[in-house]
Amino acid sequence: MRKQSKKATIRKSGVSKRLADEIRGLITTAREHISHAANAGLVALYWNIGNRISREILQQKRAEYGEQIVASLGTQLSKEYGEGFAEKNLRRMIQFAEVFPDWEIVVTLSRQLGWSHFVAIIPLKDKLQRDFYAEMCRVERWSVRQLRDKIRSMLYERTALSRKPEKLIRQDLASLREEDRLTPDLVFRDPYILDFLGLKDSYSEKDLEAAILMKMESFILELGAGFSFIARQKRMIIDGEDYFLDLLFFHRGLRRLVAIELKLDRFRAAHKGQMELYLRWLDKYERQKGEDTPIGIILCAGKSTEHVELLQLEKSSIRVAEYLTQLPPRDVLEAKLHEAVRLAREQITVRDIEGKEEQE
Repeated sequence: MRKQSKKATIRKSGVSKRLADEIRGLITTAREHISHAANAGLVALYWNIGNRISREILQQKRAEYGEQIVASLGTQLSKEYGEGFAEKNLRRMIQFAEVFPDWEIVVTLSRQLGWSHFVAIIPLKDKLQRDFYAEMCRVERWSVRQLRDKIRSMLYERTALSRKPEKLIRQDLASLREEDRLTPDLVFRDPYILDFLGLKDSYSEKDLEAAILMKMESFILELGAGFSFIARQKRMIIDGEDYFLDLLFFHRGLRRLVAIELKLDRFRAAHKGQMELYLRWLDKYERQKGEDTPIGIILCAGKSTEHVELLQLEKSSIRVAEYLTQLPPRDVLEAKLHEAVRLAREQITVRDIEGKEEQE
């Protein structure tokens, strides 16, 4: 019997491996489609069940009837279809239909969000908060774990969006829903939680920068989806002098370069001038065709609210944000963020009043 050459064996093996890889790809793709279809179908079923029970209860206009019907249905359905249709879960379906009353929006969201995503969002009390997490989850394709982590770290309250008047928040969320259009107010946050860096009480700017580089994946997760790292200590030569920007990123959704400066102390007025210089250099020498103007983030140990207000940074392409190297207790963080929201909205109200007086 003639022996097959080694080369022929390798060629045959190569064809088999390529064929097997293609088949694996087909199987994986089909499974993903089936999984997505099953998730979307489950979400649609739960919404329709919740909506139907809600309509039945509203027709009767009796609270005690609602309690009775949900309990009775839960008992019957759980016997026939399992614990997924017990009273507790039926109440969750009712709540789902109540907090997401628009069927078309539910259909759109269900293409990316599974039932477990909705379960994490449903308990949130504020409608704008729920809409924010649902739409950002859809656009940035968060896993259920990522969604829960972002809710736990109060991401919505840390965005500039949450500090706007409700009318403007609704407008930004509508643009995100209808056009997938991200704005800086949706992307940037304050404060940034950098507890994953493991920094102790005493550290230098170099230590902070080095820790970020060591934990770049975690840092980008905290920044948000869409960020790509470009450079550390980006060199700029201006009038023969060397300047170095701490970190340079690009954000795909915003189509902008994002310059980041790290400061160990509180924000100072001089930091604004430094960042303006860097942004103008980047705009002149680094910005590519089709990109928007670069934007800067100054990460400080303290924000200096009055400095930021007097310098009118909210009208510029510079954002000042505080960073926390340790995650504070939730009640402390919540109080801090609610105070920031209150101050920001007061400033917006004052500016609106002053603007109307000038027009008169």
